[in-house]
Amino acid sequence: MKLFPDPESADEDGCLGIGLDLSPSTLLSAYAEGVFPWSEDPISWWSPDPRGIFCLNSFAAPRRVRRKMQSGNYHFSRNRCFAEVIRACAEPSPKRGETWIGPAMIEAYTNLHQMGHAHSVECWQDDQLVGGIYGVQIGKLFAGESMFSRVSDGSKMALIHLIDHLRERDFLLFDIQQANDHTLSLGAKEIPRRDYLQLLKTAINEKTTFSGPSARACDSVDHRACDPCCE
Repeated sequence: MKLFPDPESADEDGCLGIGLDLSPSTLLSAYAEGVFPWSEDPISWWSPDPRGIFCLNSFAAPRRVRRKMQSGNYHFSRNRCFAEVIRACAEPSPKRGETWIGPAMIEAYTNLHQMGHAHSVECWQDDQLVGGIYGVQIGKLFAGESMFSRVSDGSKMALIHLIDHLRERDFLLFDIQQANDHTLSLGAKEIPRRDYLQLLKTAINEKTTFSGPSARACDSVDHRACDPCCE
């Protein structure tokens, strides 16, 4: 049974309604129906038109950032420090000010991670976490939620590593909800909500796994300060 109204009935800003909760079952139903939360007090649900995505088949990383990733100065991991990544994404920054990620959101997505439905990518410089991104997986959908950076290009490098990984794992859809100037500069696209919902229907009904043999790409980094839950 569907929990949410038809996404096409959202208002002109993309808001579909207020209420429900942030339990794992509610969140997973939301993403499967093309809906996501964007506040926690009150809890609001959104399905904007157009929808922002990264096209996995045609994405081309900026050469400058790719060279930086290959310089040997940075290392990457997945699901090493999910809680630290989401907490970093929740921190205010000069560019974005306050964020929509509060304590209830942190708890909800950490629960999803512990259940195997939410994942993170981490970018490291020496033993310091300098960038990251997290999101939710259903089938071959990855719904990116937020990313952060503590050094120049930290979030960009984490994003590129994630896209490389999603391609390797045969994902079909990388949803970023709403494109902005930053993601558009990296190659994000806007598509009609109707088209997104069709892509979503296919993606969530196909199977893949986020984990893979190469998931320990950063074993040389000391992660003792991070969460114990590693792939």
